[in-house]
Amino acid sequence: MRIDRVKLISEMVRQDMNQLQLVKLSGISRSTISAVQNGRSCSKETASKIAYALNVPLETLTED
Repeated sequence: MRIDRVKLISEMVRQDMNQLQLVKLSGISRSTISAVQNGRSCSKETASKIAYALNVPLETLTED
């Protein structure tokens, strides 16, 4: 599954959340968050954890 990096970063900025805060809220490693922010694909479970940590539906973060 691929999260749209622009949508992810935009949502983090909107919520005034940095990478470390997302790591703590999602329970995902910093290297995985960094990889996703750089456009790499991830598992659906990882994407779901990121969306849950940001309190947004998964569909709002995925690529069109």
